[in-house]
Amino acid sequence: MSKEEVKGNKPIAHELAKKQREISVAEFFEKNRHLLGFDNKRKALLTTVKEAVDNALDACEEAKVLPEVNIQIIDMSSKPDVKKEVDKGQTTLVTEEVKEVPILKQDRFRIIVEDNGPGIVKKQIPNIFAKMLYGSKFHTLKQSRGQQGIGISAAALYGQLTTGKPVKIISKISPKHPAHYYELIIDTRKNEPKIVNEKEVEWNKDHGTKVEIDLEGSYQSGGQSVDKYLKQTAIVNPHVTIIYTNPEAKQMIFPRAVEELPKEQKEIKPHPYGVELGRLIKMLSTTKARSVHGFLMSDFSRVGSGTSHEICKNASILPDTKPKQVTREMAEKLEHGIKKTKIMNPPTDCISPIGAEALEKGLRKEIKAEFYAAVTRPPAVYRGNPFIIEAGIAYGGEQEVEGQIKLLRYANRVPLLYQQGACAVTKSVLATNWRSYGLSQSRGALPIGPCTLVLHIASVWVPFTSESKEAIAHYPEIIKEIKLALQECGRKLAMYVKKKIRIVAEGKKRGYIETYIPHVADALKQLLKLTEVDEEKIKKLLKQLLEKQRGKLDQIKVDASDFDESLALEEGEKSGKA
Repeated sequence: MSKEEVKGNKPIAHELAKKQREISVAEFFEKNRHLLGFDNKRKALLTTVKEAVDNALDACEEAKVLPEVNIQIIDMSSKPDVKKEVDKGQTTLVTEEVKEVPILKQDRFRIIVEDNGPGIVKKQIPNIFAKMLYGSKFHTLKQSRGQQGIGISAAALYGQLTTGKPVKIISKISPKHPAHYYELIIDTRKNEPKIVNEKEVEWNKDHGTKVEIDLEGSYQSGGQSVDKYLKQTAIVNPHVTIIYTNPEAKQMIFPRAVEELPKEQKEIKPHPYGVELGRLIKMLSTTKARSVHGFLMSDFSRVGSGTSHEICKNASILPDTKPKQVTREMAEKLEHGIKKTKIMNPPTDCISPIGAEALEKGLRKEIKAEFYAAVTRPPAVYRGNPFIIEAGIAYGGEQEVEGQIKLLRYANRVPLLYQQGACAVTKSVLATNWRSYGLSQSRGALPIGPCTLVLHIASVWVPFTSESKEAIAHYPEIIKEIKLALQECGRKLAMYVKKKIRIVAEGKKRGYIETYIPHVADALKQLLKLTEVDEEKIKKLLKQLLEKQRGKLDQIKVDASDFDESLALEEGEKSGKA
């Protein structure tokens, strides 16, 4: 026995046990906010806007309302508070002197996001905005921008940590109901909302939600900025109107291009191929089905009576076995039986892709180019989750010739602006032989050329590499589909590039021939003693003969009929003119 044990008459483990306590998820993210995309001030500003906009768009689409989202970023640093101090003098002649002492606020911003969605019922407002892992999408298998129930509450927590101020919300569900105003902070020890202020207010909207968060941030235009994020969001969400006022008080309006909402996604049940043993055991313990046969049919997609019997046969389990009586060993057999059985892929009506036509139209609005192409791959499956890959390409025109291509990544219509190198999309682009398609490329690098490449994954559950949702995980099935989409676009590009090379070469040959036409005409004029009018006729006939023999020469030109300068991604372009 050690001296410590003798002295305290108790083993040291008892003392250590006193230090153990449960950690709430809010406490964890309070200390690890970088996991949610709040690594630095610039990224924090973008992440907050992104989470609020994602929530707004999802809510509007679920309510079948064409979204109109108003975003304001107000620079609070230029509006210092003024504190009045009283300096009491030592003489009776000067009793009080008021001094103004400015309290400077460095890098403080107020983000306001307002939508025309269905609003939020009163009792749900505190939990949605001030409780981690609270939401409606985590257990739902259908495509949506949000997945985890973390985003907007994480933004509220970041604002609370950096400014000490609560998140402010106004929400209204109909003209017949009042608007509810809340000021909330998160009790990180309990992961529970704490109401600072609550009241009914007048609000001149029929329905919608407005959220206001004060935070420390850094605003810059260009690359990974709020401006770029909203521009890219407008491109792949043509049904949305976005009104954006930046910290410099410049307003940009991105009007909707279509008056139709995306195809409604339907919720599906999990597919047997995507369920691991632990989850299978949990599902067996909570199912309402009275037999394993009924459980397989009622709790999974694509499992009918025949498929259910085949799974039970392959697992050597009686179909009428009660789910509650299934042991861990039996569940393991059931898992193997599922793997042995051929089951149809999950339905894809839970996914709403952009569509090749809409994606190409978005590219035409974004970039002045010579050539555009877009493809939408057939649905595929990873871990039982259906997904669709879409790719688009814009080549030539006014794009930079010497630099690397621009790679735009999207997941469920949301731009991915960070961690490009960690993403499965980037890995697939690097692994593609772009030299075969007319672009130069060094080993391990993005191709070089006047080209913009767009990749979009639509899925019921996008496998992000972290909670910050910045990069897509490297699943072989996803990488395979991305490569196939890239190759399909690449083949279309190669046909165009080869055609362009032929046209340029043919133009040079014709140039050489046309150089001699005036000399030939002049020689014939002198030999045959022709007039100048006859000489011009000879020139014209020779040019017609050249065109007849070698065919008409196509022209290469910038196809910019749909180009919209307000959606252009080129640096230095003036954008957002209403």
